Amino acid sequence: MGKTDIVASLAGRRRPRGWAIRGGRSPGRTTAAIGAMVMSAGMLTACGSEDGLKINLYYAPEDGFEQVVDKCNTQAAGRYEIVYNKLPRGADGQREQMMRRLAAGDETLDLLGLDVTWTAEFAEAGWTEEWTGADKAEAERDVLEGPLETATWDGKLYAAPKNTNVQLLWYDERITPEPPETWEEMIAMSRDLKAQGKPHQILFTGAQYEGLVVVYNSLVESAGGHMLSENGDSVVMDEGAVRGLEILSEVSSSGLTDPSLSNMKEDEVRLAFQSDNGAFELNWPYVYASYAEEKPDDLQYFKWTRLPKVGAGGESRSTIGGYNLAVSTYSQHKPEAFEAALCLRSPENQKFSALVSGVPPTVESVYDDPAPLDPSKPADPADNPSMVTEYPMKDAIREALAEAAVRPKTPAYQTLSTIIAHVLSPPSEIDPEATAERLREEMGDALESKGIIP
Repeated sequence: MGKTDIVASLAGRRRPRGWAIRGGRSPGRTTAAIGAMVMSAGMLTACGSEDGLKINLYYAPEDGFEQVVDKCNTQAAGRYEIVYNKLPRGADGQREQMMRRLAAGDETLDLLGLDVTWTAEFAEAGWTEEWTGADKAEAERDVLEGPLETATWDGKLYAAPKNTNVQLLWYDERITPEPPETWEEMIAMSRDLKAQGKPHQILFTGAQYEGLVVVYNSLVESAGGHMLSENGDSVVMDEGAVRGLEILSEVSSSGLTDPSLSNMKEDEVRLAFQSDNGAFELNWPYVYASYAEEKPDDLQYFKWTRLPKVGAGGESRSTIGGYNLAVSTYSQHKPEAFEAALCLRSPENQKFSALVSGVPPTVESVYDDPAPLDPSKPADPADNPSMVTEYPMKDAIREALAEAAVRPKTPAYQTLSTIIAHVLSPPSEIDPEATAERLREEMGDALESKGIIP
């Protein structure tokens, strides 16, 4: 999702693109009417062939994923060949290119790599097939609740969860030996540290993009609130949503975060913490590998826990990210496409992608697998990693996924995300009640296809 970085593993080798900034991507924006969305032949090549049955997969660039495709092609034993068509790296470009081809009824698209926020939009448009029967059972088997919810719309499964992500709270135990359990406690600790002249900042993504929406959504869900109704067709903005605005306002306007908050995305947050400016960092798990490479002498003090709750009676709810695999309605090879999707996101291949590409698995049993990537050789963080060496925070990730916050489920999410990021920016100027009312009005207009996207 959005910006992806090459980050390091524990041993200092460069981590392929992945490690989970797929959660704080920039919101997409439809730039032309659907009826005009006809892609020119040169934009993406339809890889059909007379040499045999081709299953065309359209998916984001992911280092190491070609090897997964090769494994599945070997398993198919000549019955079909999966062709990996790489979409643009940016989420906006991925969504737009697939939408244009699907709106034109392009039959050369078989498998689609969908950001977790696109499930409702693509399903409602009639572009993705529902998963049923044995395929559905296999796609759901041992999948954690949070990732599975991202693949459903209107009570039906429209995609198979491939990889996932959640943010954690990162801290230096030399500064805060015991992490805060609530946002209120974290704010109080930040004030105390500031008074003592110590690193005190609460660092998070405050720029006007999807990362700010992710932080706000986590706050709302942790406060037990809602922005939209359960079916996604009306705006709620209840007390929990207002409480989330109050916290954002307090943190951003009282000198408790970085002065450049309104320009900070994931990597700016990471670098600010690594520069000893922060006491607390809200970010994706990729930051651990970066810290291991760039500050190895301090790695033993770099700790993590789940995001803080909102209030003593609240919950820790981290907004979920990731990608799912869907079968195109226009595919002429649906049985083979479903089979190929199940192979690409099998437990074995999810483990491979986790260790090679850095994308957290959706299948729970993978987190408990102690074996290295090559079981025939000794475990080695540099050359033969395992879930133990690459994911020391795996238990916290799994616990967070079990209670993860899903972004508002609606076919209009892309428009809503753009509006929310615009209204909340800069966070230091949030007036909780007035901002809540503005969100109610502008999101309500968006759900009714009124108004102009900011």
